[in-house]
Amino acid sequence: MATGATVGAWALVLSLWGAAAGSRNLTAQIGKPLVLNCKGAPKKPPQQLEWKLNTGRTEAWKVLSPQGGPWDSVARVLPNGSLLLPAIGIQDEGTFRCRAMSQNGKETKSSYQVRVYQIPGKPEIVDPASKLTAGVPNKVGTCVSEGGYPAGTLSWHLDGKPLIPDGKGVSVKEETRRHPETGLFTLRSELMVTPALGGAPHPTFSCSFSPGLPRRRALHTAPIQLSVWGKQRWGGPLARPVPLEEVQLVVKPESGAVALGGTVTLTCEAPTQPPPQIHWIKDGTPLPLPPSAVLLLSEVGPQDEGTYSCVATHRSHGSQESQAVSISIIETVEEGSTAGSVGGPGLGTLALALGILGGLGIVALLIGIIMWRRWRHQGEKRKAPENQDEEEEERAELNQSEEPEAAESNAGGP
Repeated sequence: MATGATVGAWALVLSLWGAAAGSRNLTAQIGKPLVLNCKGAPKKPPQQLEWKLNTGRTEAWKVLSPQGGPWDSVARVLPNGSLLLPAIGIQDEGTFRCRAMSQNGKETKSSYQVRVYQIPGKPEIVDPASKLTAGVPNKVGTCVSEGGYPAGTLSWHLDGKPLIPDGKGVSVKEETRRHPETGLFTLRSELMVTPALGGAPHPTFSCSFSPGLPRRRALHTAPIQLSVWGKQRWGGPLARPVPLEEVQLVVKPESGAVALGGTVTLTCEAPTQPPPQIHWIKDGTPLPLPPSAVLLLSEVGPQDEGTYSCVATHRSHGSQESQAVSISIIETVEEGSTAGSVGGPGLGTLALALGILGGLGIVALLIGIIMWRRWRHQGEKRKAPENQDEEEEERAELNQSEEPEAAESNAGGP
């Protein structure tokens, strides 16, 4: 494993060496190894060469040679004469020079200007505003970039285009801090804008970090989209802000229910200046009417029932549709036509049902009376023969009782 690690290390060294060769101005990422090639140096010892370093770690030129030992863990001369910095840092920025003597006595010099860099984390916008008010200064948010080197710069964009501070409608407050131990930078940029009245209703802001070194890509924040609120004058001082995109539809009567032949008034309220054009939509289809903020439906009939909405169109704010409202007709019954007309269709129906039930009850009662009278008459007829028989029996009994009495009276005579 030691052999494999050594081969891997030398492969890394040789690849970095090949990248560094032929370049006088070098950049290296902090914490990564850097190899500087000494031109003209013999590939194998003995070698006559020396390295001189003037960096943030030295007060004067530091001299290194193959015969001398390494400079702590900062740098050492490799067997091929190159200089290795195992983990370059901010203090290693500076000038590196090598002077080599070939075997035939030819002297070759090499010189490098080394700079280091550290890519920061992705910038972000902190404390973003929830909305903006037209005509007054507003804080959009603060763009923050942390952990970069060199410091770099922050810039703002509006709808994808650079936003240039002018001290009036656009101003930027910047702050740069450096960590006392790592030496890395933290940048903060606070953006203030004053949206114009009648401007874009939904501006999009973003921020980007540009490194302080060439050939390094910029880093961008996620964009934020804000709504602009405008101030309106209504016959007096400035009123409270109203969202430019808010369109309200007011209906009278409020329920949207009206009697047949009644009147409905629809009013579209869009508090923007200048006033927008208002068009009307019924059941998803635009109505062929001239622009108007008021739609009057007189003598409402079944053809007027449906769902209505209005669309406000402004040259700067675009189009915005209101919420829909439903218009319906209340069915009513004329006075005197039914027993329940005063109370509306529901009570009229109930009264009609009660009337029918009452009529059926009266009919049933009459039928019952007729049936009772017929039954009574038939009963009287049945009783009449029975009474005649009883009378005849009584007469017969009386006749029988009279005959013995007559016989006795005859027998007692002379």
